[in-house]
Amino acid sequence: MARALIVGCGCRGRELASDLAELGWQVRGTSRRAEGLDSIRAAGFDAAEADPDRPGTVLDLCGDVAVVIWLLGSATGAGVSAIHGPRLERLLEKLVDSPVRGFAYEAAGSVDEDLLAAGREIVERAGELWRIPVAFLTADREQPGWAARSAEEAAGLLAV
Repeated sequence: MARALIVGCGCRGRELASDLAELGWQVRGTSRRAEGLDSIRAAGFDAAEADPDRPGTVLDLCGDVAVVIWLLGSATGAGVSAIHGPRLERLLEKLVDSPVRGFAYEAAGSVDEDLLAAGREIVERAGELWRIPVAFLTADREQPGWAARSAEEAAGLLAV
C-alpha cells in the first residue's frame, strides 16, 4: 500500500486524503499547528507537524512516502512566495535522495497567479532534471468531485 504526504492538510487536504484512502492509499497530513494536527487525526489520518517554510521538516517525513502532495495553492502569510519559490525548489532538490517517487503540485487557488506559475516552472524543471513524475492539480475546488480527480492524478504518478 502506497503512502502519500499531504503538505498543507487543512479542510481541503482532509477531503483529498479521504479520496486517496478510498483508492487504497495510506495518508499522512501535515500542519504547522496543534489544532490542525488534531483535526487530521480526528479524520482518521496520520498527522505530523511540518512547516513548508522549513523544507527539512517536510523531508523528515518522507522516509516511507511514495508521493508528496504540495497542497498550498491557497496558502497565506508572509512566506507564501518562498513556499512557491525557493523553499519548494530546495525540497525538490532533496527529494531525489529519498524514497519519494512522485510530486503533485497544487497549481490553482487563491495564491497570486505569478507565484503559482513560478512554482509550476520549478516543479516542471525538477521533474525533467531528476526524472521525478509530477502532476499539477488544477481541479476547481468549488466543483464537486475536485478531490476525487486530484486523488486520481496523484495516485497516477506511480503508474508513470
